[in-house]
Amino acid sequence: MESNHQKNIATFIHLSTFSRFIIPFGNFLGPIILWVTNKDKSAFIDAHGKQAINFQISILLYSIVIGLLTVPFFIFNIFKQIDFISINAFENISINLDKPSPLLYLGGAFAGFAIIAFLLELVFIIKASLTAREGEMFNYPLTIPFLK
Repeated sequence: MESNHQKNIATFIHLSTFSRFIIPFGNFLGPIILWVTNKDKSAFIDAHGKQAINFQISILLYSIVIGLLTVPFFIFNIFKQIDFISINAFENISINLDKPSPLLYLGGAFAGFAIIAFLLELVFIIKASLTAREGEMFNYPLTIPFLK
């Protein structure tokens, strides 16, 4: 049975990820500082700390992938405003970036997916905090286990 102090620390480990809205990389610094200073005191705190840090690293990797997929589509859309980008390589092959590109819609879909993923991240962090407060373990979905 975990004490209230251990439950509070585990809860604050999850909630400290919201410090990113105040401090750059606070979503990593907050949980790491709380976890490192308290991981030897309880296996419960150690497990919650690892979960929170693994989730934040996983979210960072997923964000980088979504960003790498999204940004080129918007760059191509910016270039469509320039008139001199019209390539006529052969008689029947012509690339013209003047017209609305389906790439813009695909890039918008990725951006929409990123917004939905951000909202789900917030929901999962709150759910993990509430679960830790109850003294139970919470496993974030789609988390890559970097720390075991």
